[in-house]
Amino acid sequence: QVQLVQSGGRLVQAGGSLRLSCLVSGRSLSFYAMGWFRQAQAPGGERHFVAADSASAGNTAYADSVKGRFAISRDDDKSTVYLQMNSLEPEDTAVYYCAARYAPYNSATFNSSSTYGHWGQGTQVTVSS
Repeated sequence: QVQLVQSGGRLVQAGGSLRLSCLVSGRSLSFYAMGWFRQAQAPGGERHFVAADSASAGNTAYADSVKGRFAISRDDDKSTVYLQMNSLEPEDTAVYYCAARYAPYNSATFNSSSTYGHWGQGTQVTVSS
């Protein structure tokens, strides 16, 4: 059973940077396409796509709102996926979730939350103005 454990969320001032981590255990990260989503409203609200990368070929995709500020990366040896967030804005405040989709040897990225089968516990990012 694949498990995702997140870390890195905290309070940060506008213009600052933060790196979120997502440790994947139970199966090799190299078999999974990964995504980051965020949920700005109370529990039950929609999770919006932030960034994704493919299991192979190193392809990435970003929401327009974060393009040029956020970067997704992975270290397969450490079984960890990262979301580097720069130039943070108050509008980035949300609970951030990492997600995994089993997609071995697949170069596609996936931006729909419904296509992911495994989720981290979420981590709060708060950006103060």
